[in-house]
Amino acid sequence: MEYLTEEIEFKVDFNDCDPMNVVWHGNYINYFERARCALLDKIGYNYLDMEDSGYIFPVTDVRCKYIKSLRFGDVCRARATLIEWENMIKMNFELYNSKTGELTTKGSVSQMCVRISDGETMFECPDIFTDKVRKMLGA
Repeated sequence: MEYLTEEIEFKVDFNDCDPMNVVWHGNYINYFERARCALLDKIGYNYLDMEDSGYIFPVTDVRCKYIKSLRFGDVCRARATLIEWENMIKMNFELYNSKTGELTTKGSVSQMCVRISDGETMFECPDIFTDKVRKMLGA
């Protein structure tokens, strides 16, 4: 099966780190979010587009496996891969130290679709999103 993927790179900021200059554990989830936003922009259905189309996608599950620390001054390469888009949005993430190429963190985030007008949970994603994904996949 083919998946949509996007990668971004950014320098680890001082304010992302603990007193030992290691990225604080909660900021890895923020790094996932940066990559997720880049992939949603690539698809053409970012958070503003979701709201404009009448839907929001709250996070329902987050998983994170810490393998090796990122430190202040490192350049992080963050990869987001869309693995589910019909019933929910689910992305897998990988964070790498760009200099060494080492995988530092991996994880996933799931988001369910909710209709804004009545707060109803939808058990499939709206066509406006799935059509864009299928078009990008050539399906």
